[in-house]
Amino acid sequence: MDNKKPLLPVKYDVIFRLFFADERNLEDLTGFLKAVLDLPDEDYQEIVIIDPHLLPEYVDDKLAIIDIKLRTKSQKILHIEVQLQVYPALRNRIIYYGAKLITEQIGSSDKYSDINKTISIIITDEILIPTSQKYHHRFTFFDPKAGIELTDIIEIYTIELMKLPDSTDGTALYDWAKFIAAETEEQLETLVQRNPEFGKPILKLLKLSADEQARDMFERREKGQRDFNSFVYDAEQKGLAESQKTIALKLIGRGRPIEEIIEDTGLSREEIEALQSIG
Repeated sequence: MDNKKPLLPVKYDVIFRLFFADERNLEDLTGFLKAVLDLPDEDYQEIVIIDPHLLPEYVDDKLAIIDIKLRTKSQKILHIEVQLQVYPALRNRIIYYGAKLITEQIGSSDKYSDINKTISIIITDEILIPTSQKYHHRFTFFDPKAGIELTDIIEIYTIELMKLPDSTDGTALYDWAKFIAAETEEQLETLVQRNPEFGKPILKLLKLSADEQARDMFERREKGQRDFNSFVYDAEQKGLAESQKTIALKLIGRGRPIEEIIEDTGLSREEIEALQSIG
């Protein structure tokens, strides 16, 4: 009997973090970052994973954001997040989270000049930028009419897996995106035939896929997501307004910032504050 376990795709947030936030896989993490970003070589010489051991407590929280936070040698802050589903407020939440990475760096006695650059990498399995055919974008504070960039203190990179062309564009990013998007071993075999350098990361992913603890985390996360999607659907059937309040109460109970609850539910600040008083 064949007891071989199915592949655990890297595009699922819990697997992405298990793979890329593993200190043993820093070479792969660095290779991915070099394919996405345009940083000085010295920045990649020292990549520090922030909070690498917090994953288990988030797996059962279906609303938790399972991401990776990094610090480079020059103290740049990197944030990598995978989103299988694109929802209406996602763009606003990306901006909010990037701003949060800035504001949490300084206190009342610190100088604005002490703020380090923050970079967010957002990987989606659905279309995030419908007005563009490109699968990779870089966003900053920019005046399109004057063609002038105000600042790159916040950079947001997006990778939309659904837009990947069937044929390679010759970039390392294309191959890393194909590695992340792969759902079967056959797709990985096609990748390694084109680029033998992916032999080692593929073997690591196959080993991770055979790990019972990793599979348990993945299945618990998947169940939580399914339960939450079912909960939202049932709530919507009872009325949109009521579902917004129910979801808001869930988010309040998890201590989410009020700005994030506003974006995710569409409720006003006053409505959320009223729910807080009874929650």
